[in-house]
Amino acid sequence: MSDSRVPNSSGQGPGGRRRSWAELLAGRVKRQKYSPERAQKLKESAVRLLRSRQDLSALLLEVRGSCGVKIDGASLTLHQEPLHQGSSKTTLPATRVAQVTCSALQDQASRLGVPVGILSATMVASGVGQICVTPVDPSHPVLLTVEQRKKLSSLLEVAQYLLAHNMFSRLSFCQELWKIQASLSVFVSSHPDMHGVGAWLFRNLCCLCEQIEASCQHADVARAMLSDFVQMFVLRGFQKNSDLRRTVEPEKVPQVAVDVLQRMLIFALDALAAGVQEESSTHKTLRGWFDVFSGHTLGSIISTDSPKRFFSHTLTQILTHSPVLKASDAVQMQREWSFARTHPLLTALYRRLFVMLSPEELVGHLQEVLETQEVNWQRVLSFVSTLVVCFPEAQQLLRDWVARLMAQAFESCQLDNMVTAFLVVRQAALEGPSAFQSYADWFKASFGSARGHHGCSKKALVFLFKFLSDLVPFESPRYLQVHILHPPLVPSRYRSLLTDYISLAKTRLADLKVSIENMGLYEDLSSAGDITEPHSQALQDVEKAIMVFEHTGKIPVTVMEASIFRRPYYMSHFLPALLTPRVLPKVPDSRVAFIESLKRADKIPPSLYSTYCQACTTAEAKPEDAALGVRADPSCAEEPLGQLTAALEELRASMTNPSQHDVISAQVAVISERLRAALGHTDDDDSVELAKIQLSIDTPRLEPREHMAVDLLLTSFCQNLMTASSVAPPERQGPWATLLVRTMCGHVLPAVLTRLCQLLRHQGPSLSAPHILGLGALAVHLGESRSALPEVDVGPPAATVGLPVPELFENLLTCRTRGSLLFCLKFCTAAISYSLCKFPSQSLGVLCSCLSSGLIKKFQFLVLRLFPEARQPLSQDAASLSWRPLYLPSADWQRAALSLWTHRTFRELLKEDDVQLTYRDWLHLELEIRPEVDALSDTERQDFHQWAIHEHFLPEPSASGGCDGDLEAACTILVNALMDFHQSSRSYGRSENSDWVFGGHTGNEDIISRLQEMAADLELQQDPSVPPSHSPSQGHFLYGIFHRRLQALISGWGVAASLQRQRELLMYKRILLRLPSSVLCGSSFQAQQPITARCEQFFHLVNSEMRNICSHRGALTQDITAHFFRGLLNASLRSRDPSLMVDLMLAQCQTKCPLILTSAVLWWPSLEPVLLCQWRRRCQSPLPRELQRLQEGRQFASDFLSPDATPQAPNPAWLSAAALYFAIQQVGEENVRTQLKKLDCEREELLVFLFFFSLMGLLSSHLTPNSALGPPKALDVCAAVLECLEKRKISWLALFQLTESDTRLGCLLLRVAPDQHSRLLPFAFYSLLSNFHEDAAMREDAFLRVAVDMYLKLVQLFVAGDTSTVSPPAGRSLELQGQGDPVDLITKARLFLLQLIPRCPKKNFSHITELLAHRGDCDPELSAALRSRQQAVPDTDLHREPHLF
Repeated sequence: MSDSRVPNSSGQGPGGRRRSWAELLAGRVKRQKYSPERAQKLKESAVRLLRSRQDLSALLLEVRGSCGVKIDGASLTLHQEPLHQGSSKTTLPATRVAQVTCSALQDQASRLGVPVGILSATMVASGVGQICVTPVDPSHPVLLTVEQRKKLSSLLEVAQYLLAHNMFSRLSFCQELWKIQASLSVFVSSHPDMHGVGAWLFRNLCCLCEQIEASCQHADVARAMLSDFVQMFVLRGFQKNSDLRRTVEPEKVPQVAVDVLQRMLIFALDALAAGVQEESSTHKTLRGWFDVFSGHTLGSIISTDSPKRFFSHTLTQILTHSPVLKASDAVQMQREWSFARTHPLLTALYRRLFVMLSPEELVGHLQEVLETQEVNWQRVLSFVSTLVVCFPEAQQLLRDWVARLMAQAFESCQLDNMVTAFLVVRQAALEGPSAFQSYADWFKASFGSARGHHGCSKKALVFLFKFLSDLVPFESPRYLQVHILHPPLVPSRYRSLLTDYISLAKTRLADLKVSIENMGLYEDLSSAGDITEPHSQALQDVEKAIMVFEHTGKIPVTVMEASIFRRPYYMSHFLPALLTPRVLPKVPDSRVAFIESLKRADKIPPSLYSTYCQACTTAEAKPEDAALGVRADPSCAEEPLGQLTAALEELRASMTNPSQHDVISAQVAVISERLRAALGHTDDDDSVELAKIQLSIDTPRLEPREHMAVDLLLTSFCQNLMTASSVAPPERQGPWATLLVRTMCGHVLPAVLTRLCQLLRHQGPSLSAPHILGLGALAVHLGESRSALPEVDVGPPAATVGLPVPELFENLLTCRTRGSLLFCLKFCTAAISYSLCKFPSQSLGVLCSCLSSGLIKKFQFLVLRLFPEARQPLSQDAASLSWRPLYLPSADWQRAALSLWTHRTFRELLKEDDVQLTYRDWLHLELEIRPEVDALSDTERQDFHQWAIHEHFLPEPSASGGCDGDLEAACTILVNALMDFHQSSRSYGRSENSDWVFGGHTGNEDIISRLQEMAADLELQQDPSVPPSHSPSQGHFLYGIFHRRLQALISGWGVAASLQRQRELLMYKRILLRLPSSVLCGSSFQAQQPITARCEQFFHLVNSEMRNICSHRGALTQDITAHFFRGLLNASLRSRDPSLMVDLMLAQCQTKCPLILTSAVLWWPSLEPVLLCQWRRRCQSPLPRELQRLQEGRQFASDFLSPDATPQAPNPAWLSAAALYFAIQQVGEENVRTQLKKLDCEREELLVFLFFFSLMGLLSSHLTPNSALGPPKALDVCAAVLECLEKRKISWLALFQLTESDTRLGCLLLRVAPDQHSRLLPFAFYSLLSNFHEDAAMREDAFLRVAVDMYLKLVQLFVAGDTSTVSPPAGRSLELQGQGDPVDLITKARLFLLQLIPRCPKKNFSHITELLAHRGDCDPELSAALRSRQQAVPDTDLHREPHLF
């Protein structure tokens, strides 16, 4: 059956009547003979009929009608649906053309007797052919011109119209179009396996890709075409099941699609392997093709599984294409396949694949490929590098996979698994510690302990060393050094396996001319890079060691180990590099301090150090030559910095282009490498990992190279933030900030923190708004990584407790001056606003972790302090928070701060306990303010203080940081805050006259004024029915504070503990002086119990603490003494009998606090006028009797030293002795002995007390070098008094055996003398050794016992180091130095006792056994002499005179 005999689609007969199906078949009712050829022909004709029939439903209805079903004749006509009048198609210019064409085609088909669908298909195909045959622009071989596209568009519109009206056969159109492509049809006919189609499509796709990269007007069209083709290829080639309804064979289309994609990938991989040139046609083709792997191209089919299968297939092809390299080649060459050295097009392709596949899928796929196929090791290892750079979580996945490989390898001795594990680990380690642990650390962790896989059996050990030995010919020297320096742990019985391998490795190193002895201290054993010359490496080691020393304050452990275990390198290379002669700076730098530390540790030979010092001295005479030796070549630093700048600019460009967001992680990896090069860090970062970073916040210093590199980094971060904020809000800016901050958290973190310290603490007010915003965001992201960051030690004089990095920022932001207050407000506003915008959906706990609580508290403090409107109750309407206004040039910081203050999330955040601004926090911040440069005036500051204390914190509940309305609690917190601030480093170095200014500046004066007001209010709040301080049990709250704080201090006689305690007590005294004198002794007295509770507390403070710290020459200072006596008179004058009260009170002082009376005697010349004036204003009677005693004692001392007078000492004797001693201090040294001759006629009791005060003066002269009474004069006074005592044979030994139970002397004198003086009495005893009389030992039975006791205590003091406080300063003359030398004194005392012991009578040894029981080992020879003499036979002549002196 031919095509001409096929009924036309209209079904009309010759006469114009449509014939039915039955009529058409009427002529064939005659049975014909069966023939296979005829049957085949019939099938083809039937198929052709079905294909050419456009309305199959009408055809089927016609067939059913022939079977007896009644069919409406109208239904057999081919209807043409009329176009609606309102249709949009009526407005198209081509619609009318299509209608005319449709009518003409119908007429033509009727005349020719062919179906109209076939005719229209032939016409359209011919038109397409004519358009494409037209000459085109040779520069665009695969694209039509604009004119051609217009013609083709019109033709396609007509074809669409025909198809919509069932007048177009798509199959016939394809057949005709295929005939037109004669060259392709011939090519395909010669390749019946469809490879021809793939080759043709591949050729044209390459042209299309090249066209995309050409900057012309057709690029968008080419990109759209390529996207459509790729989507079709991916969908058809990588679908699960083919569509069996297609008339084409099911496997043909997927086969062509896969073939085309395979050809494009192989072409790309071959071009990369051959080394494609930049901007060549092939490079443009690859770049255009790799862009199809982006999400923009496959976005419309992303919901299907086809893209993922396509990406997995592509990854397999990449890893397995052209596997020509062996594992041994990979061992030698893998350092060339790192991320930075891999072709950017290949890494870009990897990153495109990572978008669709998760890290778990990528690692699993890599494992599957390595287990089942031969691989291209270069592609596998470059893929590993890209994986660990782009995915931080891939580190753990690779580590787990390698662990499984190792387990399988040792379990069954699988060499392939071992090779894979070592190659993967080494490749990942090449990307640095931020991406993967170093190879050295992995090797130590895997084989450096008994838990390693190699330790399970001898077989495993043999397998390991066989594997390592096979690697030796191919190994880099770096890896051999790792294996030698960190060898596997091997049982002793298998030690030969290890020694054989080490010998082999050392032989290989010798062949490579690499010395293990000359290896640097900080060489990167994981870089697999070239070996550095020993001299160059030594210079790098020195710089790194100095950097570590600067950050830790200690000699690096690596240097200490090298001085012992690697002494050849240390002596031959490291020390010469360190001790390079130079001009020494006036202020010692880190290098000088490091050298001095090594010298003190005996790590520098004296001769070498001496040579270095001489060379430096010579260099000072020739500074030009010396400078030339140490000046760095600027060009060496400019190139790495330029590369770093370029990398940072590329990152910023990527952020503005949405299509480049997937390259940010890779770009950050490049920045990390460039940063390491710019800083000169060639070693492994793990070698300088610090548990704590040392940072000097007062004098932060950076090397010039570090300064420039970190400035580039911080400036780029700020610029990136502004650029990103102009495109999107913080929550939609992607991970760029986190990734860049993670780069800062590595080896550059100390330099970054140091630069931040310089900027925020010292240059904050001068920073611009973009800088503040950028650094605020940086603080947030550093807080986000707080768990991975080391602590920071801000150095002395701050506490030694390390600070987390987020808390460092609150220490860098000071609130002292107007400028620093405003800057702190801006920074806090920026940081908190950024965190709220960056993490809008996170919990409050996450927000708190990103920022320190101190930063949030400072923001609250500043808002309340600077903006009075913030002190009002908040309205219910919460303000909105927008990040956008902050980065504009005209940022209104006040509006931004108030907007943040009223923001709903921020108000919820303030409900957290950790971030609430408490009363104590407010006080600590307010104490830092310097009023002379405050942002508030004096009146505004006072108003703010009144509001904060009385209206805000005082009524606030304690759970919210308030005082629950308790005024005493408020005063207690204020006093504690004052004390804490005074002891903290924030109050150091503010004023030279710190004795008179709280905390070193006058800012505390306002707070002290508030304390005075609150203390007065507290006195008025007491029960009016009970007089103040009337109840014996009622004391003052201040003493409770002092007592608790003193208990918390470290006790002991160490210098640090003593200084801290002294500092604390001086602050107590200053607070007491600022408060009313009633705090010391109460407001009134009672005759029945004159000592009030406050007096008891003050006496206890004096006896236990002030006696040791605040005493001056055996007395309290003048200010506290006068303050007490003013309070004493005030309280007494309120009673009925003031004189009686004063007498009773001072009588109690004689036994309970005698130091008060000795202090009054000392300061009586200045104290007397004040007391007289105060007394006579209220009373006309003379001074009370006890005050007159003080007056008389002072008068006695004055008269005694006059030339002619011989007065009698008044009672009490000890007070007269104190007055006389204080007066003696004012007499010239030459007149002392003359005046003291009058003592012969004084009472014995007075002489003993005077001798004691003289001993205290002798010790004070040694303890206080600038005292009025120097050691020679003090010794002369003691000698004169002792001479008088000896002349009158008065016993004085009891003064050296004082105890509290001794009611006559001990109870009194021990409350006058400081504890340190009492402990040093042995020193005073033997200082008078030359003044002892010859018969003293014979007359006094206790002399030997006291002398031995004093000697043993003196030895104990010397051993404990306590005698150093009385050692003569180096500036004294040799004559004076000999008087107080403890060693000389002990030597003389020992000789004295050894001579005395044989001559003492037996009765003097009665208590020697008790002395030697616990301290006999202090001097074994002396102990033996004493015991020998004690056990000897009694002397026959007990009256023999000893000749000792």
